[in-house]
Amino acid sequence: MKNIKNIGFVLIALGLLFSIAYYIKTNSRSAITYETEQLKYKTIEDKIVATGSVVPEDEVNIVPQISGIIQEIFVDEGDQVKAGDLLAKIKVIPNEQTLNSAEGRVKTTQIILQNSEKEYNRNKKLFEKGIISEQDFNSIELRYNQDKQSLENAKSDLQIIRLGSIGGSALTNTNVRSTISGTILQVPVKEGDQAIEANTFNPGTTIATVADLNKMIFEGRVDEGEVSKLKTGLPLKIEIGAIEDKVYDAKLTLIAPKGIEVAGAIQFQIEGEVYLDDEYIIRAGYSANATIVTQTKENVLAIDEYLLQFDNKTKEAFVEIEISDQNFEKRQIEVGISDGVFAEVLSGVTINDKIKVWNKTEPIKRGDVEDVDDEYKIDR
Repeated sequence: MKNIKNIGFVLIALGLLFSIAYYIKTNSRSAITYETEQLKYKTIEDKIVATGSVVPEDEVNIVPQISGIIQEIFVDEGDQVKAGDLLAKIKVIPNEQTLNSAEGRVKTTQIILQNSEKEYNRNKKLFEKGIISEQDFNSIELRYNQDKQSLENAKSDLQIIRLGSIGGSALTNTNVRSTISGTILQVPVKEGDQAIEANTFNPGTTIATVADLNKMIFEGRVDEGEVSKLKTGLPLKIEIGAIEDKVYDAKLTLIAPKGIEVAGAIQFQIEGEVYLDDEYIIRAGYSANATIVTQTKENVLAIDEYLLQFDNKTKEAFVEIEISDQNFEKRQIEVGISDGVFAEVLSGVTINDKIKVWNKTEPIKRGDVEDVDDEYKIDR
Protein backbone atom coordinates (compact mmCIF):
# COMPACT_ATOMS: atom_id res chain seq x y z
CA MET A 1 0.00 0.00 0.00
CA LYS A 2 2.84 2.28 0.90
CA ASN A 3 4.58 1.50 -2.41
CA ILE A 4 1.42 2.38 -4.31
CA LYS A 5 1.29 5.77 -2.57
CA ASN A 6 4.96 6.43 -3.42
CA ILE A 7 4.35 5.56 -7.06
CA GLY A 8 1.36 7.90 -7.11
CA PHE A 9 3.45 10.77 -5.70
CA VAL A 10 6.16 10.12 -8.31
CA LEU A 11 3.62 10.15 -11.14
CA ILE A 12 2.09 13.39 -9.87
CA ALA A 13 5.55 14.99 -9.63
CA LEU A 14 6.45 13.85 -13.12
CA GLY A 15 3.17 15.17 -14.49
CA LEU A 16 3.77 18.52 -12.79
CA LEU A 17 7.31 18.77 -14.20
CA PHE A 18 6.03 17.87 -17.67
CA SER A 19 3.33 20.56 -17.47
CA ILE A 20 5.86 23.18 -16.40
CA ALA A 21 8.27 22.24 -19.20
CA TYR A 22 5.49 22.32 -21.80
CA TYR A 23 4.30 25.72 -20.57
CA ILE A 24 7.80 27.17 -20.76
CA LYS A 25 8.41 25.74 -24.22
CA THR A 26 5.14 26.95 -25.70
CA ASN A 27 5.57 30.46 -24.24
CA SER A 28 9.11 30.75 -25.54
CA ARG A 29 7.95 30.38 -29.13
CA SER A 30 7.36 33.50 -31.21
CA ALA A 31 3.70 34.33 -31.69
CA ILE A 32 4.46 35.54 -35.24
CA THR A 33 4.42 33.41 -38.33
CA TYR A 34 6.50 35.40 -40.79
CA GLU A 35 5.30 35.72 -44.36
CA THR A 36 7.70 35.66 -47.30
CA GLU A 37 7.92 37.34 -50.67
CA GLN A 38 10.02 36.87 -53.79
CA LEU A 39 11.70 39.18 -56.29
CA LYS A 40 9.70 40.59 -59.20
CA TYR A 41 10.54 41.87 -62.68
CA LYS A 42 9.83 45.60 -62.79
CA THR A 43 10.54 48.72 -64.81
CA ILE A 44 12.21 51.19 -62.44
CA GLU A 45 12.60 54.91 -63.04
CA ASP A 46 14.98 57.09 -61.05
CA LYS A 47 13.03 60.31 -60.57
CA ILE A 48 13.65 63.74 -59.14
CA VAL A 49 10.67 65.82 -58.00
CA ALA A 50 11.12 69.60 -57.95
CA THR A 51 8.59 71.97 -56.40
CA GLY A 52 7.99 75.40 -57.83
CA SER A 53 5.48 77.38 -59.88
CA VAL A 54 4.40 78.13 -63.43
CA VAL A 55 5.20 81.70 -64.50
CA PRO A 56 5.21 83.62 -67.81
CA GLU A 57 8.40 83.43 -69.83
CA ASP A 58 8.22 87.16 -70.61
CA GLU A 59 6.90 89.46 -67.90
CA VAL A 60 7.46 93.21 -68.35
CA ASN A 61 6.97 96.10 -65.94
CA ILE A 62 5.75 99.20 -67.78
CA VAL A 63 7.15 102.44 -66.30
CA PRO A 64 6.60 106.07 -67.41
CA GLN A 65 9.17 108.09 -69.31
CA ILE A 66 8.49 111.17 -67.23
CA SER A 67 7.56 111.89 -63.61
CA GLY A 68 4.17 113.29 -62.65
CA ILE A 69 0.69 112.46 -61.41
CA ILE A 70 -1.29 109.55 -62.92
CA GLN A 71 -4.15 111.37 -64.59
CA GLU A 72 -6.03 108.43 -66.09
CA ILE A 73 -5.70 104.62 -66.33
CA PHE A 74 -7.24 102.91 -69.36
CA VAL A 75 -6.80 99.19 -68.52
CA ASP A 76 -7.75 96.70 -65.82
CA GLU A 77 -6.13 93.47 -64.66
CA GLY A 78 -6.90 90.64 -67.07
CA ASP A 79 -7.28 92.88 -70.15
CA GLN A 80 -5.60 91.83 -73.40
CA VAL A 81 -3.34 94.49 -74.92
CA LYS A 82 -1.09 94.82 -77.94
CA ALA A 83 2.29 96.49 -78.21
CA GLY A 84 1.73 100.25 -78.42
CA ASP A 85 -1.69 100.27 -76.70
CA LEU A 86 -2.29 103.20 -74.35
CA LEU A 87 -2.27 102.12 -70.70
CA ALA A 88 -2.28 105.40 -68.76
CA LYS A 89 -1.71 109.12 -69.02
CA ILE A 90 0.62 111.18 -66.85
CA LYS A 91 -0.02 114.78 -65.85
CA VAL A 92 3.26 116.64 -65.56
CA ILE A 93 3.83 118.66 -62.39
CA PRO A 94 7.00 120.63 -63.16
CA ASN A 95 9.65 121.25 -60.56
CA GLU A 96 9.68 124.97 -59.69
CA GLN A 97 13.45 125.23 -59.72
CA THR A 98 13.78 123.39 -63.03
CA LEU A 99 10.95 125.46 -64.55
CA ASN A 100 12.51 128.72 -63.40
CA SER A 101 15.88 127.69 -64.82
CA ALA A 102 14.33 126.79 -68.19
CA GLU A 103 12.46 130.10 -68.39
CA GLY A 104 15.67 131.97 -67.55
CA ARG A 105 17.54 130.12 -70.30
CA VAL A 106 14.86 131.15 -72.83
CA LYS A 107 15.19 134.79 -71.86
CA THR A 108 18.99 134.65 -71.98
CA THR A 109 19.06 133.10 -75.45
CA GLN A 110 16.53 135.70 -76.64
CA ILE A 111 18.86 138.50 -75.54
CA ILE A 112 21.84 136.81 -77.19
CA LEU A 113 19.86 136.30 -80.40
CA GLN A 114 18.80 139.96 -80.52
CA ASN A 115 22.40 141.04 -80.28
CA SER A 116 23.47 138.48 -82.93
CA GLU A 117 20.70 139.67 -85.25
CA LYS A 118 21.86 143.29 -85.05
CA GLU A 119 25.45 142.21 -85.68
CA TYR A 120 24.34 140.09 -88.61
CA ASN A 121 22.28 142.87 -90.26
CA ARG A 122 25.08 145.45 -89.90
CA ASN A 123 27.74 143.15 -91.35
CA LYS A 124 25.44 142.06 -94.14
CA LYS A 125 25.28 145.67 -95.44
CA LEU A 126 29.05 145.96 -95.14
CA PHE A 127 29.52 142.72 -97.06
CA GLU A 128 27.16 143.86 -99.81
CA LYS A 129 29.28 147.03 -100.17
CA GLY A 130 32.46 144.96 -100.30
CA ILE A 131 33.90 146.43 -97.11
CA ILE A 132 34.35 143.06 -95.32
CA SER A 133 35.41 139.75 -96.73
CA GLU A 134 33.09 136.83 -97.38
CA GLN A 135 34.92 134.75 -94.74
CA ASP A 136 34.26 137.31 -92.01
CA PHE A 137 30.59 137.53 -92.99
CA ASN A 138 30.18 133.76 -93.01
CA SER A 139 31.48 133.53 -89.41
CA ILE A 140 28.98 136.16 -88.27
CA GLU A 141 26.13 134.43 -90.13
CA LEU A 142 27.05 131.08 -88.54
CA ARG A 143 26.96 132.55 -85.03
CA TYR A 144 23.59 134.15 -85.78
CA ASN A 145 22.09 130.83 -86.96
CA GLN A 146 23.51 129.02 -83.92
CA ASP A 147 21.89 131.56 -81.59
CA LYS A 148 18.54 131.05 -83.36
CA GLN A 149 18.83 127.29 -82.87
CA SER A 150 19.76 127.74 -79.20
CA LEU A 151 16.56 129.73 -78.68
CA GLU A 152 14.46 126.99 -80.33
CA ASN A 153 16.10 124.37 -78.10
CA ALA A 154 15.48 126.41 -74.97
CA LYS A 155 11.80 126.87 -75.87
CA SER A 156 11.43 123.12 -76.55
CA ASP A 157 13.01 122.27 -73.20
CA LEU A 158 10.63 124.67 -71.47
CA GLN A 159 7.64 123.08 -73.18
CA ILE A 160 8.76 119.56 -72.21
CA ILE A 161 9.13 120.65 -68.59
CA ARG A 162 5.68 122.26 -68.60
CA LEU A 163 3.71 119.72 -70.67
CA GLY A 164 5.89 116.64 -70.90
CA SER A 165 6.26 116.80 -74.68
CA ILE A 166 6.91 119.06 -77.63
CA GLY A 167 3.79 120.40 -79.28
CA GLY A 168 2.63 118.31 -82.22
CA SER A 169 4.36 115.10 -81.12
CA ALA A 170 2.32 112.03 -82.02
CA LEU A 171 3.64 109.90 -79.10
CA THR A 172 4.09 112.15 -76.10
CA ASN A 173 6.03 111.20 -72.97
CA THR A 174 2.90 111.66 -70.89
CA ASN A 175 1.25 108.66 -72.59
CA VAL A 176 2.28 105.32 -71.05
CA ARG A 177 2.06 102.56 -73.66
CA SER A 178 2.57 98.80 -73.55
CA THR A 179 5.87 97.61 -74.98
CA ILE A 180 4.67 94.00 -75.63
CA SER A 181 1.46 92.17 -76.47
CA GLY A 182 -0.12 90.09 -73.72
CA THR A 183 -2.32 90.12 -70.63
CA ILE A 184 -2.38 92.76 -67.91
CA LEU A 185 -1.33 90.82 -64.81
CA GLN A 186 -1.26 93.67 -62.34
CA VAL A 187 -2.01 97.38 -62.09
CA PRO A 188 -0.35 98.36 -58.79
CA VAL A 189 -1.26 102.07 -59.00
CA LYS A 190 -4.41 104.15 -59.13
CA GLU A 191 -5.37 107.51 -60.54
CA GLY A 192 -3.87 110.37 -58.54
CA ASP A 193 -0.74 108.45 -57.50
CA GLN A 194 2.68 109.99 -57.95
CA ALA A 195 4.70 108.32 -60.73
CA ILE A 196 8.48 108.45 -61.04
CA GLU A 197 10.36 107.89 -64.28
CA ALA A 198 13.09 105.25 -64.48
CA ASN A 199 16.60 106.61 -63.94
CA THR A 200 20.04 105.55 -62.78
CA PHE A 201 19.08 105.52 -59.10
CA ASN A 202 15.44 104.42 -59.31
CA PRO A 203 13.71 101.68 -61.36
CA GLY A 204 10.66 103.92 -61.66
CA THR A 205 7.01 103.43 -60.77
CA THR A 206 5.40 100.37 -62.34
CA ILE A 207 2.16 101.39 -64.01
CA ALA A 208 1.24 97.86 -65.13
CA THR A 209 2.76 94.39 -65.48
CA VAL A 210 2.19 92.72 -68.84
CA ALA A 211 2.95 89.10 -69.80
CA ASP A 212 2.24 86.65 -72.60
CA LEU A 213 0.36 83.78 -70.92
CA ASN A 214 0.72 81.61 -74.02
CA LYS A 215 4.42 81.15 -73.20
CA MET A 216 4.83 79.69 -69.72
CA ILE A 217 7.83 78.19 -67.95
CA PHE A 218 8.27 76.11 -64.81
CA GLU A 219 10.53 77.59 -62.13
CA GLY A 220 11.62 75.30 -59.31
CA ARG A 221 14.53 74.17 -57.15
CA VAL A 222 16.37 70.89 -56.65
CA ASP A 223 18.71 69.77 -53.89
CA GLU A 224 22.47 69.89 -54.44
CA GLY A 225 22.66 66.09 -54.11
CA GLU A 226 20.45 65.64 -57.18
CA VAL A 227 21.53 68.47 -59.46
CA SER A 228 24.47 66.43 -60.79
CA LYS A 229 21.96 64.00 -62.36
CA LEU A 230 20.37 66.74 -64.47
CA LYS A 231 21.22 68.07 -67.90
CA THR A 232 19.40 70.49 -70.18
CA GLY A 233 17.00 68.89 -72.61
CA LEU A 234 15.63 66.28 -70.20
CA PRO A 235 11.83 65.83 -70.40
CA LEU A 236 9.69 67.04 -67.50
CA LYS A 237 6.21 66.10 -66.37
CA ILE A 238 4.44 69.10 -64.84
CA GLU A 239 1.53 68.66 -62.42
CA ILE A 240 -0.26 71.88 -61.49
CA GLY A 241 -1.89 72.01 -58.07
CA ALA A 242 -4.99 73.87 -59.27
CA ILE A 243 -5.68 71.40 -62.11
CA GLU A 244 -6.40 67.79 -61.17
CA ASP A 245 -5.63 64.75 -63.32
CA LYS A 246 -3.70 66.77 -65.88
CA VAL A 247 -0.01 66.41 -66.71
CA TYR A 248 1.81 68.82 -69.01
CA ASP A 249 4.94 67.96 -70.95
CA ALA A 250 7.95 70.25 -70.60
CA LYS A 251 11.66 70.39 -71.38
CA LEU A 252 14.46 71.37 -69.00
CA THR A 253 16.07 74.55 -70.37
CA LEU A 254 18.13 75.97 -67.50
CA ILE A 255 20.12 74.71 -64.51
CA ALA A 256 21.46 77.54 -62.36
CA PRO A 257 25.27 77.57 -62.13
CA LYS A 258 25.11 78.87 -58.55
CA GLY A 259 23.14 77.47 -55.62
CA ILE A 260 21.28 79.39 -52.95
CA GLU A 261 20.81 78.50 -49.30
CA VAL A 262 17.25 77.62 -48.32
CA ALA A 263 16.58 76.61 -44.70
CA GLY A 264 20.18 75.52 -44.26
CA ALA A 265 20.33 73.46 -47.49
CA ILE A 266 21.88 74.42 -50.82
CA GLN A 267 19.44 74.31 -53.71
CA PHE A 268 19.74 75.10 -57.41
CA GLN A 269 17.09 76.82 -59.50
CA ILE A 270 15.87 75.11 -62.68
CA GLU A 271 13.60 76.25 -65.50
CA GLY A 272 11.62 74.28 -68.04
CA GLU A 273 9.59 75.26 -71.09
CA VAL A 274 5.98 74.08 -70.62
CA TYR A 275 3.96 72.89 -73.62
CA LEU A 276 0.43 74.19 -73.11
CA ASP A 277 -2.88 73.35 -74.76
CA ASP A 278 -6.30 74.99 -74.88
CA GLU A 279 -8.02 72.70 -72.35
CA TYR A 280 -7.44 74.91 -69.29
CA ILE A 281 -6.50 78.53 -68.65
CA ILE A 282 -3.10 78.59 -66.96
CA ARG A 283 -2.71 81.57 -64.64
CA ALA A 284 0.61 83.05 -63.67
CA GLY A 285 1.94 81.82 -60.33
CA TYR A 286 0.18 78.44 -60.15
CA SER A 287 2.10 76.10 -57.81
CA ALA A 288 3.42 73.03 -59.59
CA ASN A 289 5.61 69.95 -59.25
CA ALA A 290 8.01 68.78 -61.93
CA THR A 291 8.97 65.11 -62.22
CA ILE A 292 12.29 64.53 -63.94
CA VAL A 293 13.18 60.97 -65.01
CA THR A 294 16.98 60.75 -64.93
CA GLN A 295 17.35 56.99 -65.51
CA THR A 296 15.09 54.12 -66.58
CA LYS A 297 15.73 50.36 -66.37
CA GLU A 298 13.17 47.99 -67.88
CA ASN A 299 12.37 44.42 -66.82
CA VAL A 300 14.95 44.13 -64.03
CA LEU A 301 14.82 42.07 -60.85
CA ALA A 302 13.41 44.27 -58.13
CA ILE A 303 12.63 44.04 -54.43
CA ASP A 304 10.01 45.83 -52.38
CA GLU A 305 11.93 48.39 -50.35
CA TYR A 306 10.08 47.50 -47.14
CA LEU A 307 11.80 44.09 -47.21
CA LEU A 308 15.24 45.67 -46.89
CA GLN A 309 17.06 45.91 -43.56
CA PHE A 310 20.23 47.85 -42.80
CA ASP A 311 23.13 46.98 -40.53
CA ASN A 312 23.48 49.44 -37.66
CA LYS A 313 27.26 49.59 -37.98
CA THR A 314 28.06 49.17 -41.67
CA LYS A 315 24.76 50.63 -42.96
CA GLU A 316 24.79 47.93 -45.63
CA ALA A 317 21.53 46.44 -46.87
CA PHE A 318 20.58 42.83 -46.12
CA VAL A 319 17.55 40.53 -46.17
CA GLU A 320 16.61 37.33 -44.37
CA ILE A 321 16.16 34.25 -46.57
CA GLU A 322 14.01 31.28 -45.48
CA ILE A 323 16.16 28.14 -45.41
CA SER A 324 13.50 25.93 -43.80
CA ASP A 325 10.07 26.32 -42.22
CA GLN A 326 10.20 29.70 -40.37
CA ASN A 327 13.99 29.51 -40.14
CA PHE A 328 15.85 32.39 -41.74
CA GLU A 329 19.43 33.39 -42.42
CA LYS A 330 20.91 36.83 -42.99
CA ARG A 331 22.21 37.59 -46.50
CA GLN A 332 23.91 40.73 -47.84
CA ILE A 333 22.26 42.29 -50.89
CA GLU A 334 23.44 44.87 -53.43
CA VAL A 335 20.81 47.24 -54.82
CA GLY A 336 20.83 49.66 -57.76
CA ILE A 337 18.40 52.44 -58.70
CA SER A 338 15.15 52.91 -56.81
CA ASP A 339 11.85 54.68 -57.37
CA GLY A 340 10.93 54.77 -53.69
CA VAL A 341 8.78 51.63 -53.88
CA PHE A 342 10.98 49.09 -55.67
CA ALA A 343 14.77 48.84 -55.76
CA GLU A 344 16.84 47.10 -58.41
CA VAL A 345 18.64 43.96 -57.16
CA LEU A 346 22.20 43.62 -58.46
CA SER A 347 23.36 40.62 -56.40
CA GLY A 348 22.80 38.66 -53.19
CA VAL A 349 19.46 36.96 -53.84
CA THR A 350 17.70 35.19 -56.71
CA ILE A 351 14.14 35.17 -57.94
CA ASN A 352 13.58 31.76 -56.24
CA ASP A 353 14.60 32.91 -52.75
CA LYS A 354 11.86 33.50 -50.20
CA ILE A 355 12.49 36.78 -48.40
CA LYS A 356 11.21 37.40 -44.89
CA VAL A 357 8.66 40.15 -44.35
CA TRP A 358 10.40 41.30 -41.22
CA ASN A 359 8.62 44.45 -40.12
CA LYS A 360 5.67 42.81 -38.39
CA THR A 361 4.82 43.35 -34.71
CA GLU A 362 4.22 40.53 -32.24
CA PRO A 363 0.71 40.50 -30.72
CA ILE A 364 0.54 41.68 -27.13
CA LYS A 365 -0.39 38.95 -24.65
CA ARG A 366 -3.34 39.39 -22.38
CA GLY A 367 -1.19 39.17 -19.27
CA ASP A 368 1.10 41.90 -20.55
CA VAL A 369 -1.89 44.16 -21.16
CA GLU A 370 -3.13 43.59 -17.61
CA ASP A 371 0.33 44.30 -16.16
CA VAL A 372 0.61 47.54 -18.10
CA ASP A 373 -2.91 48.55 -17.06
CA ASP A 374 -2.19 47.79 -13.39
CA GLU A 375 1.01 49.82 -13.52
CA TYR A 376 -0.90 52.68 -15.10
CA LYS A 377 -3.50 52.56 -12.32
CA ILE A 378 -0.77 52.63 -9.67
CA ASP A 379 0.90 55.65 -11.28
CA ARG A 380 -2.40 57.46 -11.30
